[in-house]
Amino acid sequence: DNPLLKEFTVIEYPHNYDLNPHTAAYSAEAQILTGLYEGLFSYDPVTLEQKAALVKEFKVSRDKKRWTFILRDGIKFSDGSAITADDVKQSWLSLLANPAAPYSSLFDIVSGAKDFRGGKSGKDTVGITVQNPSTLYVKLNTPAPHLHKILCMSAFAVIPERKDVYSGAFTLEKRAADEIILEKNENYYDAENTQLEKITFLMSGDDVENTFAFNTGAAQWLNSSVELERLIDKDTIHLSAEFATEYLFFKMNGGIWENAELRAALLEAVPWEELRKDVFVKASTFVYPLNGYPQVQGYVYTDDDQARFMMKDARISAGIEENATLKITFAVNGERTKKQAELLKKAWEPLGVELEVKEFASDSYLDSIQEDDSDIYSYTWIGDFADPLAFLELYRSSSTLNISGWKNAEYDDLLVKAAELNGLERIKLLSQAEQLLLDSALIIPIQHPVSRSIIDLNTVGGWASNSFDIHPLKYIFRRKSKPNLPNVVKLPAFIVSFE
Repeated sequence: DNPLLKEFTVIEYPHNYDLNPHTAAYSAEAQILTGLYEGLFSYDPVTLEQKAALVKEFKVSRDKKRWTFILRDGIKFSDGSAITADDVKQSWLSLLANPAAPYSSLFDIVSGAKDFRGGKSGKDTVGITVQNPSTLYVKLNTPAPHLHKILCMSAFAVIPERKDVYSGAFTLEKRAADEIILEKNENYYDAENTQLEKITFLMSGDDVENTFAFNTGAAQWLNSSVELERLIDKDTIHLSAEFATEYLFFKMNGGIWENAELRAALLEAVPWEELRKDVFVKASTFVYPLNGYPQVQGYVYTDDDQARFMMKDARISAGIEENATLKITFAVNGERTKKQAELLKKAWEPLGVELEVKEFASDSYLDSIQEDDSDIYSYTWIGDFADPLAFLELYRSSSTLNISGWKNAEYDDLLVKAAELNGLERIKLLSQAEQLLLDSALIIPIQHPVSRSIIDLNTVGGWASNSFDIHPLKYIFRRKSKPNLPNVVKLPAFIVSFE
């Protein structure tokens, strides 16, 4: 009955939080959106498998190209109005119509969606049909057994056109640069089992203040910078390998580095061991390794002599003078990427390549990539559903996630063919696509990151470490507990006031 147990405080890194599910990009933002909006499916808090949310049941046709979704009875938005199949359809059409929506191309599997997204046809050509207020049909171009996994993502949630109205377990009560407050949505279909009444997100990169707030109980979940040595209870540190890859990539900006032979010479000289020496899980390939996924040849060794031969041949092939200095620009966003740039600069100087650094602030780095004309960028991608396609989609020519500008017809064709298959045959084609991507010398894989959260699972329930680092807010609750504060002197009961 303690009202404090109904409130929960999270500390996150400062970002420019968009809070629009269609255009949001940060993983921390995705975390907040799990509370504000919900779609037909959501993530299971432990297994991350798809779990029925607004949908009551669904059926798939014999040819696997037609899905029927039947909504729960009596579901409502936060303002009390009914959530209907038409709301689902309009949300998805709005996503497809938004040119700034990074995940909209994942719906290219839907009949007519790609042409509508590209402005080549009207919305009536998209294979999403409403039969009645609770039934929705979706017609696909090819079978897509991963469709319901995609629908767990906040980008595909049900979002009304009306402002300040939500489909999730919480509503947005306050939004500021340093604080976001959510409050329980009493009209949510599962409000009875949503235990928290208020969730406060504090945006802070101050490791001293963050650690103090967690130690004193002012925050229950610390997902930002921290002084680990000052944490009172080290058992609150939770590390988990993420379904993610940190890598550098070349951007196709019309310069000489669109030449794959020149890029290949650079990658032959990359000091891979040095570049990856301080990481937990080294990555030599792009796709996070999944059970049953075929072995792909990545980048693990450095050959300086071979790099010089390759560079010489590449210059001849490209019509570049042997002694000409080739300039390359690396866009960096902090000390870590500056160190990476220093390593590459030293490694590439013998090849006649001069690396220049262009600095960006961390909070504006991702937004700058689209318009900037640098050659190399740092990127970390967290897959949103447990499938190789969650990574490979980033380099499909027409994908809205493709910020590199790289296009390859053979690569695209492999993804199309894979969509028509199931099981091992599908996975084989996807691994071939990854191999082609790696052989194109487009990316420099560094690591599979490890997420770190500071949270006391003796006092917090409904939270579990997972590879997506996504924790649906509606499942989280607080437990009663005794404080664990060492070096606190407790006065004997017989001591009275000196007054």
